[in-house]
Amino acid sequence: MVKRVIVPLKYLTMKEDKSKNTNSNPAFRIGGDLTVKRLGYGAMRLTGKGVWGWPDDKKSAYQILRRVIEMGINLIDTADAYGPEVSELLIAEALYPYPDGLVIATKGGLTRPGPGKWVPNGQPDYLTKCVEKSLQRLQVERIDLYQLHRIDPKVPVEDSLGALKALQDAGKIRHVGLSEVKPREIERARKVLPIVSVQNEYNIANRKSEETLRYCEKEDIGFIPWFPVGGGDTDLTRTGGTLAKEAERHGVSVTQLALAWLLQHSTVILPIPGTSSLAHLEENMASVELTLTPEEWKRIEGLALGFR
Repeated sequence: MVKRVIVPLKYLTMKEDKSKNTNSNPAFRIGGDLTVKRLGYGAMRLTGKGVWGWPDDKKSAYQILRRVIEMGINLIDTADAYGPEVSELLIAEALYPYPDGLVIATKGGLTRPGPGKWVPNGQPDYLTKCVEKSLQRLQVERIDLYQLHRIDPKVPVEDSLGALKALQDAGKIRHVGLSEVKPREIERARKVLPIVSVQNEYNIANRKSEETLRYCEKEDIGFIPWFPVGGGDTDLTRTGGTLAKEAERHGVSVTQLALAWLLQHSTVILPIPGTSSLAHLEENMASVELTLTPEEWKRIEGLALGFR
């Protein structure tokens, strides 16, 4: 079998690099008016250990964010809970003033009492403060995509989203998205305001959100998978496993295989793999070059569903 060789992007010149990625990374229009390249970047891992505090090397974080822009990526996902606050601050410090066309999607509604702790707070007053503080940290007058990080079971979603709608009406939010929701919750939310994106855990080996993905396809809502290459029990990056062997057959890494599968699985999927490594960033972006036949993908899907 002839292996597909995916050229690491670091071996391309900047001019060739940007052109290559602009052409090969397909686009999606969030909310009908925000055109983004479908393979974006998640900025959670730029923070300290456990998504808490500052990274050990801020200079390296700046380099990664600037390389993201050089590579033609124009969708960066973050949240006020990452750090907390650190991820948003790093983005502004590294990239402001922002290049034309860059979409920074952030989130609010999860508090961080301590490392490893995530507690929902959907109170309208709290969310209003979250948005105002994110605007300040990101140094923008309007957030292109603001996502409710979690629906707070203690607060009616209409109240939480009502606060975001007021901010949208005031011109401080352009579009609103949700995270970890099912179709019925999206329907309920859409009675308050338009929903243009959904961010759920999803990857080739964890497809519990398939129903939500199909709903997003039907409604032309962007579907942003977190843990796009697995995590925990579905960690696809393990060496020696079935998927690793399949990736080797095609001359790619497991990460590239997993990201390429997402891109071909649905045109509304917007993967946002995160990394604090320049080498891994290059590897992730090279996944847009992998193309397999429908038969090959079907075989790989079968192997992935039996991964655990």
